[in-house]
Amino acid sequence: MNFDKWFNSQDRLLQVILLIIPFVGWIVELLVRLSVMLRTMSAVHVVVFILFLVLGWGWFLCLIDLIYLAVKGHLILA
Repeated sequence: MNFDKWFNSQDRLLQVILLIIPFVGWIVELLVRLSVMLRTMSAVHVVVFILFLVLGWGWFLCLIDLIYLAVKGHLILA
């Protein structure tokens, strides 16, 4: 699964649009984090994926990821 590589290769405007749409943004972030977790199998990525799965449905984490994406170009810990 290389969804994270596909997402990171997209234009930043498209990334922001995908994240700003409420339900679509949650699904995109979930797929990016799942892709990173399956590719690396790092303990940190597994914990981040589980935390996002449990707490990521709220706007707070999505907003933090959106701001971090606009500044750095990728999601936090992904």
